[in-house]
Amino acid sequence: MECITNIESYLPNGEDDFFSSKLIQDAVIRNLEIIGEATKRISKVYREQHLHVPWREMAGLRDVLIHDYFGVDNGIVWNVVEKEIPPLKEKINDLLEQS
Repeated sequence: MECITNIESYLPNGEDDFFSSKLIQDAVIRNLEIIGEATKRISKVYREQHLHVPWREMAGLRDVLIHDYFGVDNGIVWNVVEKEIPPLKEKINDLLEQS
């Protein structure tokens, strides 16, 4: 959850902030990588109990971000931030409330 909060804090003006600063792009990408890495450390049993969370996609994004040596497509990263992070935040909040 901390990484999602970090990403949100870097982007008070949304898309304009993201595309106008390489530093912010790097910070957002790093936090997405951390989310993906953390996902890989969650037990298989827990992931299977909560199939509504896109575990595989989060881990897969991390792999793409880490291994794309020729540059990350910031349009794709922004799409993840805009379209995928809000519902992910909601799902993670729900899981935290259940525990």
